[in-house]
Amino acid sequence: MVKVEIYSKGYCPYCKNSKATLNHLGVKFEEYDITYNKEKALEMRTRSNRQTVPQIFIDDYHVGGNDDLHLALQSGQLHKLLKINSANA
Repeated sequence: MVKVEIYSKGYCPYCKNSKATLNHLGVKFEEYDITYNKEKALEMRTRSNRQTVPQIFIDDYHVGGNDDLHLALQSGQLHKLLKINSANA
């Protein structure tokens, strides 16, 4: 089973969209809300080299943000990373 992590902020519509997409696919993920967590925010910036949320990782592979997640979904890369059969999703 793959490990999916998402750094988010509570008020972020792109974060909500990414989480809804992952939920729709039946993907369990660990969420790090960095709204008031400076330590996790620094961790996110260090891991992703980006400032914006969401930032999504699958088994330590940096997928990127919401747009990147949806591009990976459309291209089929997301299913490969998640190791799921696209016919079942």
